[in-house]
Amino acid sequence: MATLDDVRRIAAELPGSEERATASGVSWFVRSKPFAWECRPYPSIAEELNEIIARELVLGVKIGDAIEARALRHMAPEVFLPQTTKWSEPKVAFRMAGIDGDHLRELVIEAWRVQAPGYLRREYDDANPAPTSAP
Repeated sequence: MATLDDVRRIAAELPGSEERATASGVSWFVRSKPFAWECRPYPSIAEELNEIIARELVLGVKIGDAIEARALRHMAPEVFLPQTTKWSEPKVAFRMAGIDGDHLRELVIEAWRVQAPGYLRREYDDANPAPTSAP
C-alpha cells in the first residue's frame, strides 16, 4: 500500500517542491501551486465520499485535463473516487491502498508537471532523461 512517505520521497526529487501542513492535511506545492494533497472530509463533499475519506488514506492530485481525469475514474472506479469538489479542477482523488508505487510516482510527477513552470520542468527533464529505445 502506498503511503504519504512514498509521496514525500517522490516529491523530494522534484525541483521547487515544497511540503506544507495545511488544515486539510499535508500538501505539496510548486511555486505556491498545489499539485498533491491529502484528502480529508469536507462539508461540500458528498457524504458517501466523506465516509471513504474518513476511513482510508486518499490523495488528490492535479491532472492535465478533465478527459484524463474521467478516463482514470472510468478505468479504475474502485481506486479513483468520483469528483469530490469543483475546486482545483481538473484533479483526481484516489485510494492510496489501490495504487502501486509506479503508478503513484507517475501521478505525482505528472501533477507536479501540470503546476510547475517551464524552467523547473526543464531542470527535472535534464536531470532525468527519458530512456531511449534501441533501433
